[in-house]
Amino acid sequence: QVRLVESGGGLVQAGGSLTLSCAASARTFSSYTMGWFRQAPGTEREFVAAINWYNSDTVYADSVKGRFTISRDNAKSTVYLQMNSLKPEDTAVYRCAAAYRVSYTPNGVAYPNWGQGTQVTVSS
Repeated sequence: QVRLVESGGGLVQAGGSLTLSCAASARTFSSYTMGWFRQAPGTEREFVAAINWYNSDTVYADSVKGRFTISRDNAKSTVYLQMNSLKPEDTAVYRCAAAYRVSYTPNGVAYPNWGQGTQVTVSS
């Protein structure tokens, strides 16, 4: 079981930037594929980005490609989501997720470990 704690959410104007962090309790953080997902009120959970555990390859949802960047610092057991050019439709609760030695996937079911989430609100 991995404990995940997100931070960095907040209120930002359209066009602005935010960086989310997710700190993991796992000793073997480098063996976890990490993902970011989001959910807006009344909608289903949506995949945002993921970073592979063994080569740090990344994958993004089309809706955020070119605007968001996922990265990881294994020494700090932390994964980041740099969000630029934010749009009102990016407003959601953002949650990080972890999967042990699983190749990166946008399928949320593959991630057994989840954080509580951090709210991101983008005003127009």
